[in-house]
Amino acid sequence: MIVVTGAVGFIGSQLIEKLNNENFNDIIAVDNFDREDKNKNLLGLKIKEKIDRDIFIQWLSKNGKAVEFIFHIGAKTDTTLFDVELLTKMNTQYTKDIWKLCIEHQIPLVYASSAATYGLGEFGYDDNEAEIPKLKPLNPYGQSKQDFDVWALEQEEKPFFWTGLKFFNVYGPNEYHKGRMASVVWHAYNQILKTDAMKLFRSHNPDYKDGEQMRDFVYVKDVIDVCYWLMHHRKDSGIYNLGSGKARTFLDLTISVFNAMDKNEDISFIDTPEDIRDKYQYFTEANMAKLKSIGYPKEFTTLEEGVEDYVKNYLLNL
Repeated sequence: MIVVTGAVGFIGSQLIEKLNNENFNDIIAVDNFDREDKNKNLLGLKIKEKIDRDIFIQWLSKNGKAVEFIFHIGAKTDTTLFDVELLTKMNTQYTKDIWKLCIEHQIPLVYASSAATYGLGEFGYDDNEAEIPKLKPLNPYGQSKQDFDVWALEQEEKPFFWTGLKFFNVYGPNEYHKGRMASVVWHAYNQILKTDAMKLFRSHNPDYKDGEQMRDFVYVKDVIDVCYWLMHHRKDSGIYNLGSGKARTFLDLTISVFNAMDKNEDISFIDTPEDIRDKYQYFTEANMAKLKSIGYPKEFTTLEEGVEDYVKNYLLNL
């Protein structure tokens, strides 16, 4: 059995589809399954059993010997959420509980960390584990992920194979339920569809012109390919960046969406909301050398290629 937490979510559901396509059908899907809109992500997928996330730890303690691999993708991912106690419970402590059971039952583990741990990037975007304890996330979500990464590195007892993946700005199919936290590609597509125009956040940093804020946008299919490769690799444990390795501007992204929709560009700017303005990352770029150094063989999808595939083969068909 292969466990996928966050199963009805954006990345989790895509991962299950990949596993099914590779003839892995003995899937344990873990989530809360309380939103019908999200549950649509699992339609047509082969799943052995659905386990509510609130009872999963208890289930794993009883059934761990039958589990071959765990992908712990589920988390509270809202970067504007300031309930530190909830984030600590759902992101940090929950992952610790899974980690300990992976040790007990000898289960390899891949878990989702986040590029939000890098904060303003004062220490760069290198996944050097000696530097990870120095990182200063800008919000409680990033801190909850940072807290687990640091804890994991401190442990003397570890699963025989484990990997934490610092996801950068992931976009792609099955993210429609994420609301404000959906990717800029999703928001751009929907805004252009309704208005034939796109409003981007104005820069409030003198070092960046409007629309030239830069992020590492990574296509979800690349994320899934890395996860699947790690399931077979099962060595070189540690924490790894997972981005495209190339920072691009929000203007680049938006122009790509206009092009994929065969529409003329119409871009204007609005103020960044005050509740996120002081916590806003103006630049992120994953150093991908570490993952490549352990043998990951694939090139990452360019922004233009990823946006075109997402828009033409998924969004236009909704």
